Amino acid sequence: MRAATNLTVNGCARPVSAPAGTMLLDVLRGELGLMGTRFGCGEGLCGSCRVLVDGQPVPACTTPLWSLDGKAVVTAEGLGTEGAPHPIQTALIAEQAMQCGYCISGIMISAAALLARDSDPDEAAIRAALDPHLCRCGAHNRIVRAVRRAAVAMRDAAA
Repeated sequence: MRAATNLTVNGCARPVSAPAGTMLLDVLRGELGLMGTRFGCGEGLCGSCRVLVDGQPVPACTTPLWSLDGKAVVTAEGLGTEGAPHPIQTALIAEQAMQCGYCISGIMISAAALLARDSDPDEAAIRAALDPHLCRCGAHNRIVRAVRRAAVAMRDAAA
């Protein structure tokens, strides 16, 4: 049985027709066509599928549709636009901190959540926020530098 529901994704109400137990990742990719959220392990352990739910990073692969009633979901596509990218997107490019790109959407989500709650995170805080993400490209140090760069850009913009 399919249940119709309205899901707020990237600031827009999106009608969804899926069983209440369907995982958010399947709805985002399959029904809404948002491909920025990746399938990694399917168990919420690798970080590739992270999205923001009410500002908190959560694994979309283990988050059922029924748990999202009245909540706002932000995917990598919703962090910024081509004309006005989120500072973390700009910083990752500037630091050349992406290689294969598979895990980076989840990393961006966790970094954006960190920067929303801490405008000046130290290296330990950044590494702790990004610890749940598995990346095999070896770009970790560049990613940490990018988060620091984004924090500075966000503070400068707020000043």
